[in-house]
Amino acid sequence: MIDPRVGRLKPRRAGGDGEPEVFCADEQSDHAIDLSRWQRLALNVLRDEGVSGAAEMTVIYVDRDTMANLNLQYMGKVGATDVLAFPLDMIEAMRTPGPGAQSKSPDKSPPHLGDLPLLLGDVVICPSVAFDQASRHAGTFDDEMALLLVHGILHVLGEDHDNEVNEQRMHARERAHLERHHWHGEAPSAFRHIPESAS
Repeated sequence: MIDPRVGRLKPRRAGGDGEPEVFCADEQSDHAIDLSRWQRLALNVLRDEGVSGAAEMTVIYVDRDTMANLNLQYMGKVGATDVLAFPLDMIEAMRTPGPGAQSKSPDKSPPHLGDLPLLLGDVVICPSVAFDQASRHAGTFDDEMALLLVHGILHVLGEDHDNEVNEQRMHARERAHLERHHWHGEAPSAFRHIPESAS
């Protein structure tokens, strides 16, 4: 479970008028994915984490080759991993009016950042890797998929497991989200949490 950006500032968690949205895409055919179910889990986690207003996040399910290419391109590592998180928390600093954004109306001022959707980032998950590691990681494929989604979202929101304190805090948050929104009660006894994936 990897986050390609380290040591960044915490992103803001409130957008302009509107509600958080999660866009899901299934770009693989190895395992059936219930996009609406995982979209609901993602929205619940975002809300519990204090995300409000017009905020957008994308969750993409990819095959092993695509994930291996992303892992090599962004992490410099060979092979497919289970989840990658691509936060866009510095989007405010990168937004400029630019020539394409010039208004033809009398008001030529750029839009106020609070009026624009907050772009949280992307979570990319490889179901094939999740399937292969599920029995030695979260226990079941279903629980593994839920764990990877929650883990990726927390990374997009600026959380990390770069030291023991942060790792324990992140694991506690993952478990709390899973108990509330995935299991709707206590974690099953078969659930085991290993800090890093086998990949």
